[in-house]
Amino acid sequence: MSLIGKQIPEFKANAYNPKKEEFVTVSNENLKGKWNVIMFYPADFTFVCPTELEDLQEQYATLQGLDTEVYSVSTDTHFVHKGWHDHSEAISKLEYTMIADPSKEIARSFEVLDEEAGMAQRGTFIIDPDGVIQACEINADGIGRDASALIDKIRAAQFVRNNPGQVCPAKWKESGKTLTPGLDLVGKI
Repeated sequence: MSLIGKQIPEFKANAYNPKKEEFVTVSNENLKGKWNVIMFYPADFTFVCPTELEDLQEQYATLQGLDTEVYSVSTDTHFVHKGWHDHSEAISKLEYTMIADPSKEIARSFEVLDEEAGMAQRGTFIIDPDGVIQACEINADGIGRDASALIDKIRAAQFVRNNPGQVCPAKWKESGKTLTPGLDLVGKI
């Protein structure tokens, strides 16, 4: 069942904030009032995961420029997140908050928990300022994601939110041509 258009589930979790080098608590309430990206990944101290989190860090300044906050989530604890941050060259670069989900409830509620493995799948969610899921992508465990793809998706979601009645076609870029669905377009695209 699709989560698109649905309110994010309620949650409250421990997290590690690498920028402030402190443990914090994050809840669904923290995700209201601005755009958010939540990136689930299987586990700390693995192989594909650090490449994805580092890639997301490389897009972090651009995402913040779009009034978008970033959170990563795995089923590891916040202590493990800090340990990984302190011992991995790639993860030591992170500035965004790393949410801990050892109970697996957050991953389960976002429908990305691999129950058999007990780990999150590679799920990425774009959430609007009202806490509503606008886009999601879930990849198989061996397929890493490209965080740069989030930029155009967020810009499109923001455009659609701010311009009711207009939609963004495939490969839409900021300031690109949009469509206004109606009878005059039927069969002409």
